[in-house]
Amino acid sequence: MPAKYDHIDFTPPKGVREAAERGLRMREAAPKSKRGGLSTREAGRQGIGSGVARASQLKQGGNVSPRVVRQMSAFFARHEKNKSTDKGRIAWLLWGGDAGRSWANKIVRQMDAADERG
Repeated sequence: MPAKYDHIDFTPPKGVREAAERGLRMREAAPKSKRGGLSTREAGRQGIGSGVARASQLKQGGNVSPRVVRQMSAFFARHEKNKSTDKGRIAWLLWGGDAGRSWANKIVRQMDAADERG
């Protein structure tokens, strides 16, 4: 991680961890046709990030890389319109839900500010 980001806390907050865990439980309980979020295999075939992998990482609570935080912010920007559908809600939660969106956007703003300072 770049030294210019040393002042930024890349640890997902409790609300993000809980949303990811709730998304994993909902996905497991949903019929296959209603599951949101791609498995690692499905995502790999499409060349994109896996919601299941992201949720597993977030629920553990360890540091998330700057690249992943930017991916999270981009995911939320693209998929907000889908979060009210069954699959969309599950996928949204897998990436940390509303708490994840707020946290990722905050961290991206902090990184952008650090990048501007050099």
